[in-house]
Formats: sequence, structure tokens, C-alpha cells
Amino acid sequence: MHHCCATGAWVDLEEAKRILKLNLGGEFYHLEKDPDYPSGYKMGTSIGYNPCTFLTKDGLCSIHIANYAYKPKMCIEFPYEKGKLAPYIYDLCIMYKRAKKKAKKRVLIRRKNVSRKNKSS
Repeated sequence: MHHCCATGAWVDLEEAKRILKLNLGGEFYHLEKDPDYPSGYKMGTSIGYNPCTFLTKDGLCSIHIANYAYKPKMCIEFPYEKGKLAPYIYDLCIMYKRAKKKAKKRVLIRRKNVSRKNKSS
């Protein structure tokens, strides 16, 4: 995952209320005051650095699938925040590169094991 969904998103309280009416099964956490949000409050779609709770098992956004009009503003605008690249984008890129490297390593190990099996047969 190399998008904001990898670590969740901040959502305006009013957006969260609308999304909850869709009954998608995701949850919101960390209600915080924030004057940058229209309602004056924001909520997170994950805890810590865990993926967004609205992701499907296939890694797709259940909000987007159900009704794009309900998709949080932050998610629509990603990777921008207030017209500029979000400061955390570089962290996500590093996380993506690490995950890609680990996946490549697993593939190489599997190939090596398959090769060994074929030689011993």
C-alpha cells in the first residue's frame, strides 16, 4: 500500500457522521479539536500506523466503493494538504519502498526453494 490508506486519514467530524450512516464497518478514533477542520473537530480512521479501517480485504476503499460523494476530503486530495504536498508523503514513500524490497526478497527466496526442489527431483 503506498497511499494515505496505509496509515489512515484525518476526517472532519461531520464527514465521519455521514460515513457512519453507510454502515461499512469501519471505525473512527481520536476525536480532537482542530480549527483547520470545518466542524472544529477531526477524527482518525486508524490507530497509530495501522491501515485505514475502511479498507476492504483487497485493499480498496469501502467508502469510495459505496458512495464517492462520502469520501473524505483529505482522501480525495491526497497527497496534497492545503494545496501543498503533505509532509508525511516522504514517510509513506519510504514505507512503500521497504515493503516492496521485502516482497522482492520473499519472491527470490521462493524461486530459490523451487529451483532446489526441481534439481533434487
